[in-house]
This record gives sequence, C-alpha cells and structure tokens, in this order.
Amino acid sequence: MTHFLEKPTLDKDLDKLSLQEAASNHVLRGSVGLGFGLIMLVLAMVMAAGAVTGSQGAVVIIAAAAIGAYMAMNIGANDVTNNVGAAVGARAISLPLALAIAAVFEIAGAVFAGGRVVSTIEGGILDASTFPSGEVLVWVMMAALVSAAVWINLATWLKAPISTTHSLVGSILGAGVAAVGFSSVQWLSLGGITLSWVISPFLGGAVAAGLLFFLKVFVLYRDDKIAAAVRWMPILLAVMTGTFAAYFALIGMERVVSVAPLTGLGIGLAVALLTYPLARAVIARQAVGLENRNQALRPLFRLPLILSAALLSFAHGSNDVSNAVGPLSSIVANVGGSGPALAAIVPFWVLLIGALGISCGLILYGPKLISVVGEEITKLNPMRAFCVALGTAITVLLASSLGLPISTTHIAVGAVFGIGFFREWFTRHSKLRLDYVRKKTGQTEFKAAVERSPDEIQHRRLVRRSHFLTIVAAWVVTVPASALLAALVYAILAAIFL
Repeated sequence: MTHFLEKPTLDKDLDKLSLQEAASNHVLRGSVGLGFGLIMLVLAMVMAAGAVTGSQGAVVIIAAAAIGAYMAMNIGANDVTNNVGAAVGARAISLPLALAIAAVFEIAGAVFAGGRVVSTIEGGILDASTFPSGEVLVWVMMAALVSAAVWINLATWLKAPISTTHSLVGSILGAGVAAVGFSSVQWLSLGGITLSWVISPFLGGAVAAGLLFFLKVFVLYRDDKIAAAVRWMPILLAVMTGTFAAYFALIGMERVVSVAPLTGLGIGLAVALLTYPLARAVIARQAVGLENRNQALRPLFRLPLILSAALLSFAHGSNDVSNAVGPLSSIVANVGGSGPALAAIVPFWVLLIGALGISCGLILYGPKLISVVGEEITKLNPMRAFCVALGTAITVLLASSLGLPISTTHIAVGAVFGIGFFREWFTRHSKLRLDYVRKKTGQTEFKAAVERSPDEIQHRRLVRRSHFLTIVAAWVVTVPASALLAALVYAILAAIFL
C-alpha cells in the first residue's frame, strides 16, 4: 500500500471560492434591485404606450410615465416604512411579512380608494390662471416629478425618512416660479404647509409619549400586570380600531366617497363599542397562564401591530399615490392642449403605475429605512411600537379634523422620537419608577449618580442624536432643496422643448 502526505489544498481553494461567491452575491444584490427597478420603468412605458399610442404628444406621455414610476418607487422606498417600521423594530412581525402586508395593502388602497386625485395645482400651491399655456404646465410638472424623485432618492440613500408630499410641494413651487414667476404662488397655502413641518412631529411625539405614559402608569408598574392588561388593553384596542375606522372613513376612502367629519367620528365610535367586548374576551383568553412580568405582555400587542400596519398602508396607498400620479395625470391632461387643464379623474393605467411603483420600491429598497425608523432611532418593543402606530393614527385624525396640513412621515417619525425622549425623561425623573424599583429590589437607598464622560453620556442615551440631527436637517432643507433643483430642471427642459 502506498502512503503519501495529503495537502489540504482543495479545502483552501473551496474556501476561497465560497468567499468569492459570497462577495459576488453581495455585490450583485444591488444590481438585482436595479434590474427590477428598470423592469418597472419599462413596464410603465409599455402601459403608457398602449394607452396613448397615436395620440398627440405620445412620446412626452410615455417619458412622463417612466418618470412617474421612478417617483412612485422612491415614495415606496422612503415613505411606506413609516407604516411598518415600528412593528418590525419591535420584532412583532418579520421584515418579509411586513413588506408583503405593506405591498398588498398599498396596491389595494391605491387601486380601490385612489381613483380621484386632488390636483397639486387645485391643492393650492400654484394659481393655474397664471400659466400662459398647457404646454408650459406640462414641463413644470415634468420638472417637478424629476426633481422630487431625485431628492427622495438621495434622502433614502442617506437613510433620512422625509415627507414625499413636501418634496413634491417644493418641486412644483420651484418649477412654477421658474416658469411663471412668484406671482403664481399661493403664499397662504404654502404658509399652512410650512406650519405643518413644526406641528406634525411634535403632535405625533406628544400623543405617542402620552400613550406610553398611560401604559406605564396603569399596566407596567402595577403589582398585578396581567390583571391590569386585561382591564386596560381592551379599551386601548377599542380606541385603536375606532380610530382606524374613522381614519379609513374620513381619509382612506376620501377619493371614492365623501364622509362628513361627524359621520366619520360616529363610525369610529360605533366600531370601538363593537370591538371592546370582543377584545376583552380575546385578551382574557390570551392572558391565561402568563407570568406577572413585562416580557409576558409582548404577545398581546402582535395582532394590533399587524392590523395597524395593514390599515396605515391602505390609507397611505389611497392618499400618497397622488404624489406620483397627480403630476403625471396633469401631464396627460395638458399635452397638446391650448390652455392649462386640471385632471379630476386619474386614468386607471396611470393609477396602476403609481400603485405598482410604490410596492416595487418598498420591496426593493424599503428595508434600509425600515431599519432606521424601527431600530436605529431608539429601541422599540411591541408596547412602544403600539404607541407609535396608535399615536400616528390619532394625530393624523386630529390634525385633519382641525384642517391642518400634515405629513404622515413627520408624524410617524416624530412619534418614534417622542417615545425615545420620553423614556429618557421617565428613566431619570419618574418617582413612580423609583418607588417600583425600590419595592421590587428591597433597596431603600441608591448611590449618588456617577459622573460620566460626555462620550459615555452620549452612548447611554436612548435616542441616537446623530439620526435625530440628520432627519431634522433633511426635513428643513426638503422644500428649498427640491424647489431649487426643480427650477434648474425646468430651465433645462424649457431651453430644449419650449
């Protein structure tokens, strides 16, 4: 028998090949997303071509359809994360399930409840009568679509959740001023939108923090947490379902049917009253056998978070799809026209481009911002995520009923920040928490606070200041930056085509 020394060359080579394959897959992952994005653009152009081939200005409409699809994908990547980020960050639902829920309900909301669109000009940004022709309006809207989409894309790349509505407002403003002048701007409406930048995040943060304070006082720091949860959770679930019912009636379906505010609130109250006994029975059954500790309460919030993700996504699809298809519809209505026309009804193929584009962008690029909203700003658990979701819905309803222009993005992200800053304050200053810890540990005296270095203080904070500063800076510059970009794009397009 022949004996020889075997060198492990094959194992080393296989290890190198495995590393090379893993590296290739990591590099190609971005290429796959880019490829699917290009397929979506081509699909949008094909759909447009099938609808307008032979019509006057068909080439312009087909090009606008591709840009509208690009805008819709960026909305999906940046905006929809607000609906599911908290639930994912709290580990209440997995990222794939969250993406699937959001994608399905975004399409459903856009297709079934997004059929009517309030034109961005009808919305009060620009005065249509100041435009000399429909052709000028076409290129204003084209410039607005391009610049808004590019700005949202940049914000997504920087991991900054911004308001896509404000991006489009700034873009239309900039392109309109470049085309017609400052006389075209409706300054009062713009002032209201500016006011919402300040009001929205503070409202969202205050309502979410108030809900968390309520849960801490009446559930978490009670001797019998399970009994407290059985008592109060059905009430909170009834409030949540009632709020979402009113939200759905007043906002989610506003493109299909007009519901008076009192009627919408009445619908919400009726749903809440019907929900309470059912929720109480379910919570009581779930609570059987649970340990008397905070971690045991987590399962009670999973179903409400899934429901909130679905309903917020439906409402978002019914409303914010207009940010992508509104300008596109205006272009379709004005190509070849002698005077500026306002599109009251969105063609179905335009609506479908917006719906599919939003879901495509969410699935391909949404996970980046989902992790920021749900995990990187502050630590979320199911209870905190529940407060974020319910706080967002309550704030949107409250602001809408007061006639305030609001940003769902600013409200949702403000709610996450509100939870984090409230926890920092509560941890340091709450006598209730101190008494609870004393009772649990048996300690009657605590050591004086240790002096910590600035770096250690920064590390121990519950809200990451770097994300806070980045997001606030992105909010502040969104309208002026998108306006300047749109003015530049319009100048280039006008020089070529007008």
